[in-house]
Amino acid sequence: MTERIVVTGTDTGIGKTVFSAGLAGLLDGFYWKPVQSGLDGETDSEAVARLAGLPPGRVLPEVYRLRNPLSPHRSAEIDGVAIEAAKLSLPALPGPLVIEGAGGLMVPVNRRTRFIDIFTQWRLPVILCARTTLGTINHTLLSIEALRARSIPLIGIAFIGEEVADTQRTIAEFGNVPQLGRLPHLNPLTDRTLRDAMTAGFNLSLITGGE
Repeated sequence: MTERIVVTGTDTGIGKTVFSAGLAGLLDGFYWKPVQSGLDGETDSEAVARLAGLPPGRVLPEVYRLRNPLSPHRSAEIDGVAIEAAKLSLPALPGPLVIEGAGGLMVPVNRRTRFIDIFTQWRLPVILCARTTLGTINHTLLSIEALRARSIPLIGIAFIGEEVADTQRTIAEFGNVPQLGRLPHLNPLTDRTLRDAMTAGFNLSLITGGE
């Protein structure tokens, strides 16, 4: 079974935190967002703690908590913090770990390093979250190319939004990548509705390697 999975996205605000919560819950694992930008309102870790249905202690603390909802490199500069990529070392845990990045692959963590550079060092398998709305074909195929250019293993695409069958098929075919499933926008969004949607919408064996 894949023990550590990185969840990233083609953009910010597409729903990868909700997907990460659902995945951590299905795997009965742990969740970790190393860098959090924006502390007003509910943080991503707090949302996962509310939605994943995990026991206390399964949502790990962030390494960096930055006040402003900006790209981490800029938010850190405003806070007078220097993000050091070396401090984002992988924790050793007794179960599966879902790691969520911030924004898309090319988002900088400082003036020298982007998230994709950290993912390259980690060499962990990645799930790419993608919208189903207009523009997603270009963004998703570019993200796939960026991952493959760095030999980062790609498990597949998790689509988020209403079904757009031809768009999803086009991305899978041009990208030569598995469709893992689709998570619709949920109203209400609760731990129960999320678990039901993840169970119905995703082939967990594709994600975990068949175990």
